Amino acid sequence: MTPFERALRERIRAEGPISVEAYMEACNAYYYSTRDPLGARGDFTTAPEISQMFGELVGAALAECWKRAGSPADAAYVELGPGRGTLASDALRVMRAAGFDGEVHLVETSPLLRVRQKEAVADAFWHDTLNSLPQRPVLLVANEFLDALPVRQHVGGVERLVTIAGGGLAFDRDGEIVETSLARDLAVAVTARRIVAHGGVALFIDYGHERSAPGDTLQAVRGHAFAPVLADPGEHDLTAHVDFEAASAAAREAGAAVTPLVPQGEWLRRLGIEERAQALSRANPDRAGEIQAAVHRLIANEEMGRLFKVLATHSLDWPAPAGFA
Repeated sequence: MTPFERALRERIRAEGPISVEAYMEACNAYYYSTRDPLGARGDFTTAPEISQMFGELVGAALAECWKRAGSPADAAYVELGPGRGTLASDALRVMRAAGFDGEVHLVETSPLLRVRQKEAVADAFWHDTLNSLPQRPVLLVANEFLDALPVRQHVGGVERLVTIAGGGLAFDRDGEIVETSLARDLAVAVTARRIVAHGGVALFIDYGHERSAPGDTLQAVRGHAFAPVLADPGEHDLTAHVDFEAASAAAREAGAAVTPLVPQGEWLRRLGIEERAQALSRANPDRAGEIQAAVHRLIANEEMGRLFKVLATHSLDWPAPAGFA
């Protein structure tokens, strides 16, 4: 038993059963503060790590939106949960070429990941929370950020808790589960309020569902495979599917404009990923197979193309980014 699991059990014995929200929050805080979870040697791989094309197209979409908004000189690139900084590096390469010269602000709590991010984007400014971001127009992206924020679960209107039973951790009740996420809705609302007040656009890219519906989506991943949610707490990545209907409502209530929800594969096709892949393959014929495999993984319906979705919010005086109409 790890020291973290021992401390978690002691907390439950002292305070009583804890909510699923509290369990997920504690586990992920420990997990992300103690390792680099990305890549073949980690627990999962995100789209920016699959291919540079993903970050390049995100950068192209943000740069084009910035230009149509009048190229405000004080606009900043902002990323929530930037991983190793790969997405920021690829996106900014395209954005800089398009004339964007703004500051870079990264919201990251993990000291280990901040080290990796500094290697990729040396001139960035780091923040622990959204609240300390600069009061200026932002070009914001959050890729696989919302899914890691804690969820609450209810069964028959009663909140589901994590307790100790039979010598291990266990849920106190089962049945039809309804999930909500105050943390996720708040993150979207705070982002939307900043955009409404100062201008800008935000891209949210994640896996999830278009409409709110009952169901247990809480999952654990370790070593690129699913694991039991309550086993080895703090040693695997805990996520839940994003309720994009709730996220959209939170942004609208904050006064922001919200685009239609688009599957990731369709969005990337509209932005020209297949044409970009052909250009890369011509320039690197020895990597053509690798490049095409990456495209397939990013856009195919049986891979990331349908499960992952893209939503944008923007201030009323900024245009919607490309790929949604």
